[in-house]
Amino acid sequence: QVRLVESGGGLVQAGGSLRLSCAASGLIFNTYSMGWFRQAPGKEREWVGSASWYHYNTYYADSVKGRFTIFRENAKDTVYLQMNSLKPNDTAVYYCAKDRSPLRPLVPTEPHRHDNWGQGTQVTDAA
Repeated sequence: QVRLVESGGGLVQAGGSLRLSCAASGLIFNTYSMGWFRQAPGKEREWVGSASWYHYNTYYADSVKGRFTIFRENAKDTVYLQMNSLKPNDTAVYYCAKDRSPLRPLVPTEPHRHDNWGQGTQVTDAA
């Protein structure tokens, strides 16, 4: 059974940093691209970025490019989201999910192309 567990959320002031973790189990981790998403109150879930299974390539939404970094440790079946220079509008519940298909050449960004969503971790502006 595939399971994804996020951790690392919390209160953070504007300009601060947080590192989120997503620990995976029950899958061959290094064959799946992993996505990070977020959902703010009253808004749809949006793609934040992804780490490909292939050559550790990463991709980011324009809203976080240059501030957020995704990296994965395949030996630990874990993917991370390092968030720097946080802004108030980064406040959301952050989720990780895996690509529905292993070894997909193109990394998907749509939520419906992902599954096994974690429970989410809350990131809140401390202002």
